[in-house]
Amino acid sequence: MKLSNLVMGTLNFVTVVLSIPIIVIGIWLATNRDSDCMHFLQQPTISIGAIILVISLVGFLGSCYRVSWLLWIYLFLMLLLILLLVFFTVFTFLVSNRGASHAVAGTGFSEYRLGDYSAWLQSKVSSTSNWRKIKSCLQDSNVCRGMNRFHDSESFQNASLSPLESGCCKPPISCGYSYENATLWDVSQQYDYDSSSSEEDEEESSSNVFIGEDPDCSTWSNNQNELCFDCNSCRAGLLANIKRDWHKVAIVNLVVLVFLIVVYSVGCCAFYNAKREGYFNRRWIF
Repeated sequence: MKLSNLVMGTLNFVTVVLSIPIIVIGIWLATNRDSDCMHFLQQPTISIGAIILVISLVGFLGSCYRVSWLLWIYLFLMLLLILLLVFFTVFTFLVSNRGASHAVAGTGFSEYRLGDYSAWLQSKVSSTSNWRKIKSCLQDSNVCRGMNRFHDSESFQNASLSPLESGCCKPPISCGYSYENATLWDVSQQYDYDSSSSEEDEEESSSNVFIGEDPDCSTWSNNQNELCFDCNSCRAGLLANIKRDWHKVAIVNLVVLVFLIVVYSVGCCAFYNAKREGYFNRRWIF
């Protein structure tokens, strides 16, 4: 009997603890500068953490006060939560599985293409109403402010740019625009840029973009408030950050899911044994 009491109390305490890192990760995503402009992606993480916390408290109260119907509700809700977390974890892995950076020959940075990411993520940033809000958020966040650290073309070419800096703050290198500074380019003078110059890129030659073929070239603006914020490369840069962050979330979710399955399995056994031994005939544990 004491063992059943201890097991049920411990399991409910463990599930309370498990809810904390999920909530913390959701808050971290909401405050992370690189991804704080897509709030709809952080809300599910915070919600799941809060649901785990509430369900755990129900189980804790049920075990402390020996209320069998509360524990039945706890086990039922925990089963639904596990199914929900399975769906969310699989969905998160699928969403964050696609997408890759493309190294630019002769530079130290990479560029990003919208078509590389999952259709679901693309739909979120391709929506005019969504992107209008996201664009405004990115502009208010001054994501291109760090581009003034480059004083000449050589330092710019050798730089390691973030996905947002690469996608939103400069035109695609394939446009061939002449460098004046990191956020100001002479669009009247173009040089031939061959993105298939390296052997590694030859296999992707069919997807290479040359001068005039990339719609982002005409979207680019030297207006410092616009730059390439309406470019597909900017959307792809944002998704690169989302992919990175959601991949971390997916790993944490997987770990929590395994723990919840173990907790639920042992909890069912403990509940059955406690009920069989007359655990609920008494009101207090101590």
